[in-house]
Amino acid sequence: MIDTISSGPTTVFLMGAHTNFAIFLMTNPHLKKNVKHIYAMGGSVRSNCLKKDGSGNSIECADIGNLYPQDSNPYAEFNIFSDPFAAYKVLHSGIPFTLIPLDATNSIPVSKSFFMEFERRQDTYEAKYCFQALKIIHDTWLGGIFYEQYCMWDSFLVGVALSTMRNSHNHNGENKFAEMQYMNITVVTSNKPYGALDGSNPLITGYSIPKFNVHKNGVHSGHVQMGMQDPFCLQKGKGKCQDGYTKEDTGEDAVRVLVAVKAKASHDKGSSLGREFYRSFLNVINSPERSGRFDIRSQYPNHKEALYKSDFGKKMRGNPIVFDMDMSAGDFLALLYLLKLPVELINLKGILISSTGWATPATIDVVYDILHMMGRDDIPVGLGDAFAVGQANPSFTAIGDCKYSKAIPHGSGGYLDSDTLYGLARDLPRSPRRYTAANFVKYGAPRDIENPELRQPSAQDVWKSVVENLDPGSKITILTNGPLTNLAQILGSENASSVIQGVYIVGGHIGNVYDNSKGNLFTVPLNKFAELNMFLDPLAAKEVFTSSLGITLVPLQMQRRVSSFSTLLSRMNATTQTPELVFARRLLSRLWQLQQQHYRYHHMDIFLGEILGAVTLAGNPHLNQTFTSKPLKVLADGDITVIGEITIDEEQGKQVKVLENINSQAYYDHFTRVLGDHRQSAVLASFHEQERLWTSRPESINIGHNQKL
Repeated sequence: MIDTISSGPTTVFLMGAHTNFAIFLMTNPHLKKNVKHIYAMGGSVRSNCLKKDGSGNSIECADIGNLYPQDSNPYAEFNIFSDPFAAYKVLHSGIPFTLIPLDATNSIPVSKSFFMEFERRQDTYEAKYCFQALKIIHDTWLGGIFYEQYCMWDSFLVGVALSTMRNSHNHNGENKFAEMQYMNITVVTSNKPYGALDGSNPLITGYSIPKFNVHKNGVHSGHVQMGMQDPFCLQKGKGKCQDGYTKEDTGEDAVRVLVAVKAKASHDKGSSLGREFYRSFLNVINSPERSGRFDIRSQYPNHKEALYKSDFGKKMRGNPIVFDMDMSAGDFLALLYLLKLPVELINLKGILISSTGWATPATIDVVYDILHMMGRDDIPVGLGDAFAVGQANPSFTAIGDCKYSKAIPHGSGGYLDSDTLYGLARDLPRSPRRYTAANFVKYGAPRDIENPELRQPSAQDVWKSVVENLDPGSKITILTNGPLTNLAQILGSENASSVIQGVYIVGGHIGNVYDNSKGNLFTVPLNKFAELNMFLDPLAAKEVFTSSLGITLVPLQMQRRVSSFSTLLSRMNATTQTPELVFARRLLSRLWQLQQQHYRYHHMDIFLGEILGAVTLAGNPHLNQTFTSKPLKVLADGDITVIGEITIDEEQGKQVKVLENINSQAYYDHFTRVLGDHRQSAVLASFHEQERLWTSRPESINIGHNQKL
């Protein structure tokens, strides 16, 4: 933003939360003069329903926002609700502002006639891409009411903005696509009574002087909504919270803003499309000018999606393992280690993704790509629930309060860390099993799905499949590197305990006030002794630690002993360079570099310790591992200062096998030696090698040493 806006007058489009741009304005006030205009998609001022009354006019909605459920806040639209104070700062910046709210976007849904016309008109690669993306949403929309609920939100903003800019000689926002009106509005950031400091307000709570110069008794000093089911906001009838409401106001706090109120009808009265923007969108997206030159099949003439599955012949299989990971950087290193171990020792049967930790749904592609690189497309991958136990909304499990996952650095899902991983993962070969919304649809869904058998399995699906395919008398060992959400759900399945040999848990911190060693919950400084995996789902952790399972704990204290970037990287540089070791070394090098350069990355060493669970499970005798049995209890109740803490409780604690010591130098040597072993190594080294296959004649393809296509 600084580079772009410094270069001259700039128009800004905002199609999500206003956080980034608000920070830019507050930290670079001298550049505000270069911002010519702001166009924002978001908010809801006088939203109208699509329903018609007897005279054919739109009728006013009882709830004007689009949060779900709306029983706590019926006023807010999601983009503004995501950061109301940021939206307030942007709106009140003095920069000319045009708002495209739900008032207008509700009048331009993706209608059935538009969808069918789009399906018919796909003359460019980008048109094909956009329609396929839209079709995935259509096919997976719940309730069969896609055409009533899904609107052309962001694309409509772009259309209105560009058309307005072409008519810049007019001053009333004239454009081809939307009717406009000036309104006096503000953004509600907190709820009355103002000055009632109940601990909910992040601008005031914990500060002797409020942040951003807000006043303790001003409009920003009331209760701030704490999740969709905040008791303060709930009341009989309509909920009372208004956080994020772009509200009309006649007071001093109001700003005169140009607002889109309705989509314009098509100029062609005989058109079935009905809206002028529908016609324009299809014309533009199908225009041959500046069109894309390639799709993957035209770019690679011999492109073929192949699955690589292991053929271990008559080798005796080792202990069946299920790996429960949360897709942090360290978990991918642990996964590579498990895939490299001899199948006679470790027989990896399935992977469960714990979505309550360092995970975003898209990161699952990296899991599939690593399995493809290693020739293990036979290993199923299941995606777990998005919310901790007890945190999903009971009436609609797709949403929840994210009470605990807010503690993940830089956002639920660890977005900053995931982005680092994504950049490096571009070098991995692309798996045909990559995650898409189409793959997520379950069998028998009453929707148009071309390949329902390719749906993304759930964690419970994969667990059930692994159990059903066990050899008689076999039992499963579970290694879990994230929150214990999936494991708690497994315990609720039929005969789960009888098929589980034991559980290795990476996480937890056994600390107390007499111990100088602290936990790693640095984003919640009031909590001194919790470890992130236990804190992110304390009820699940409590359920596991009160079960009959045999548990081996790899606590934070031990993970910290093997968290030296310099030592591990020096070993890697001196080891045989297999493709998997090269990927691991590049990832570790990048994490270490980031940690040294920027304060946001000071937590990077927590990922190094996550490898230790897999190494402990393998049980190499040269590591000199020692264990002690301790009666442990997880605190899942109480205030934020103790949630997730593990204590020693002689009366109520569960006897847990705890890793007490390990030869750290032998550990570094062992890990790098395994990754550098050419046995059970990569089938496809990289995407560049995959590209060469796709540009070569089929008869020249070489599959690999011990793999079957």
